[in-house]
Amino acid sequence: MRAMSGFMVACCFSLALAFPAMASPAGTWELETRDTRFTLEMCGDGTQVCGQLSWLSDAEYNEQYKPYLNTPMADRLVPAGPNRWQGQMQLFGHRVAGTLTQRSENHMTLQGCALLVVCRSYEMFRHGE
Repeated sequence: MRAMSGFMVACCFSLALAFPAMASPAGTWELETRDTRFTLEMCGDGTQVCGQLSWLSDAEYNEQYKPYLNTPMADRLVPAGPNRWQGQMQLFGHRVAGTLTQRSENHMTLQGCALLVVCRSYEMFRHGE
């Protein structure tokens, strides 16, 4: 029995190493272009992710996106594996099927597809205020 307990502890430890826990995705994330920020938080049952467009740079091309400031971009994305959430998103007025994948404590990839044809991927980095 004692050998079985040791085996179980070793298995759990191995799984913990295989899927390291990362920092929460909650916080402010900036696109690699440094012109857009999203604020994410844990919501729903505490495992889901919600977020909103929270900041745009002064770049002239961002004028068209200002109506979407402080509006939801993700509402209860559900876990789809370790450090990964999926669901419907609203990106700059377009409804997309999206995935957030947290690659490290400070790096995340946002992927979205509209009509399963037009897909785009964005790299995001945690923004320190």
